[in-house]
Amino acid sequence: MNEEAGLLGRWGYVFRAPDLLVQALTHRSFGAHNNERLEFLGDAVVNLVMADALYARFPELSEGELTRLRARLVRTETLAAVAREIGLGGFLRLGGGELKSGGFDRDSILADALEAVVGALYQDGGYERARDILQDLFAARLSGIEVHAKVKDAKTALQEFLQARGLDRPRYELVGVTGHDHDQHFKVACLVAGLSQPTQGEGATRRHAEQEAARRALKRLERP
Repeated sequence: MNEEAGLLGRWGYVFRAPDLLVQALTHRSFGAHNNERLEFLGDAVVNLVMADALYARFPELSEGELTRLRARLVRTETLAAVAREIGLGGFLRLGGGELKSGGFDRDSILADALEAVVGALYQDGGYERARDILQDLFAARLSGIEVHAKVKDAKTALQEFLQARGLDRPRYELVGVTGHDHDQHFKVACLVAGLSQPTQGEGATRRHAEQEAARRALKRLERP
């Protein structure tokens, strides 16, 4: 299959269910059977793999520091850059309008498609295979990441995005707290003008949950 040979040939991976890869490369402008569900799944896998890699590489860093580093690795611009490195745009199935407007090189489309491919890998070959390929793709970025470089956290980036467009600040609402006092788990909703549904984030602290909800909101807003 051309898609496998072009995208995954360097790892020697062959899909048992080739239709999964085709779906992962199909933008919603092309048709109803598109990559949005796989992108949702791949987003979670990418976040877990990057968190796992950072946790192992930097045992001295706090939860907040690890969260900031992960945000740098999984932001749209970084994912799009990785997608360009493997020529992902040339394999995308886009509708006519997106083709004419250069959608094959748009950051948001490339980032979503990369996550969808990861989701397809996870579905087809399991977590370990998806992890190995992701770690190889991000090897240079993981080894060269500047621990103390300043980077905007997701809440700050989201607020600036909204302010630049004259929109109200986001609101964060606590949805629920589970667990004992010493081991709590928080779930927070982020309500944003321009999004019909709030995004949700979870974490060991309320701040962590808010950051995750903000990251998901910003990702949805960046879509064309």
